[in-house]
Amino acid sequence: MSTLTESLNNSKQQGSFYEQAALNYLLEQQLELIEKNFQCRFGEIDLIMQDRNTLVFIEVKYRKSAHFGDPLEMVSKTKQRKICKTAQVFLQKQGMNEYNTFCRFDVVSIKGPAASTEITWLKNAFNGV
Repeated sequence: MSTLTESLNNSKQQGSFYEQAALNYLLEQQLELIEKNFQCRFGEIDLIMQDRNTLVFIEVKYRKSAHFGDPLEMVSKTKQRKICKTAQVFLQKQGMNEYNTFCRFDVVSIKGPAASTEITWLKNAFNGV
């Protein structure tokens, strides 16, 4: 019988598992899922959700421990720019833009082993579109 940890041994499986954990957490906070893993040539956005009248672009970061830094610190300026460009593409594909749509960029940090994770939701983590 395999354990949860064994089943999460590759990074793609881990990413999917923790993105789902973040999604479940945000759904409990009354956000509505619009899209998962939106991709374009500029990059990927883990979760796109609606928070009342605001479209929220969410980066999910996971670290097993804080020894290599807090996951919230792992969204570099370069990553922020990629997320913003990707968000602009998403808005254009939906017939929206930053002038007629309230947007926000959040980071969900997940720390700890799968059995006992700590989730932190940082709203307005950085400025974007």
